[in-house]
Amino acid sequence: MTSADLTVMGAGAWGLSVAVACARRGAHVRVIDPAGPAAGASGGIVGALAPHVPEQWNAKKAFQLEALLMAEDYWADIARLSGADPGYARTGRLQPLADAAAVSRAEDRAQGAADLWQGRAEWRVIEAQGGAWEPASPSGRLVQDTLTARLHPRRATLALAQALETLGGEIAREGLPEGPVVWATGVAGLEEISAQAGRLAGAGVKGQAALLRPRGFDAADMPQIFAEGLHAVPHADGTVGIGSTSERYYEDGATTDAQLDALIETARALCPALEGAELVERWAGVRPRAKSRAPMLGAHPFRKNAWIANGGFKIGFGLAPLVGEVMADLVLEGHDRVPEAFRPEISL
Repeated sequence: MTSADLTVMGAGAWGLSVAVACARRGAHVRVIDPAGPAAGASGGIVGALAPHVPEQWNAKKAFQLEALLMAEDYWADIARLSGADPGYARTGRLQPLADAAAVSRAEDRAQGAADLWQGRAEWRVIEAQGGAWEPASPSGRLVQDTLTARLHPRRATLALAQALETLGGEIAREGLPEGPVVWATGVAGLEEISAQAGRLAGAGVKGQAALLRPRGFDAADMPQIFAEGLHAVPHADGTVGIGSTSERYYEDGATTDAQLDALIETARALCPALEGAELVERWAGVRPRAKSRAPMLGAHPFRKNAWIANGGFKIGFGLAPLVGEVMADLVLEGHDRVPEAFRPEISL
């Protein structure tokens, strides 16, 4: 094993996106993770790359928009480098509207999208058609946006790992950090920082999800559905990721239970095409959420020559392409374009 110019601790989506961005710039990167790539929250099955609503604009929403707009080219390049399909497609999203007030709010947001989304995506209110792949809508109207995309989290993380190796990087299950170090260790990293600070900097939130396969209906190219707090994300292989719960209190982060059963039943009742769908997989994992609820990017407050990339929570994959570039700018070139709201000290 050769010496590394940079070490990344953690082989999830953010650790690997940082590693790939640095390797593209000529750095020799070693990623260290005892469990290997995609073993934690990045090994999931839902993969909704969905924007926040286009109103009350802030740095987090602007950062997310930039990341979502660069995602198509980014994941196409990862597929080229790795020879593996991360499952990306910009298929859009449908959301039911409950009543006239919800329709009015959605129409206001359409103007917000026109002002904020740079003419590169739309948010519009459409008439429900009562199709098999359509959520029931009490108002008879739906929001349709063209910015939302999908990928398969587990496959995308493994594709990042293969892309890194193509670029000359290494992935190891053990070893000591060398050179500058980026800590992208998810929930374990938040727990470590909290212990070092003597106060809570963030914590894990458990999510349970399922993979369904509709019977007699090919959902592969259908838009996502978001309703009643539930995402239904069609994948290229015809399966549909359903998720997820958000559990701040749990005993075992890797087990599924009756909460997932209820989620599956909600999904089947929500969309006609999912009624009677085959259950392919049950999944549970713990996602890192920083105390500020914003990503945590920047210099490590307790380690020298070290940085943090953590706190992706539910939007980690959506932000990953830009997180990698911003962290590579900071670590390799000293160019700091991390939004103030994302700095680690905000959560401390």
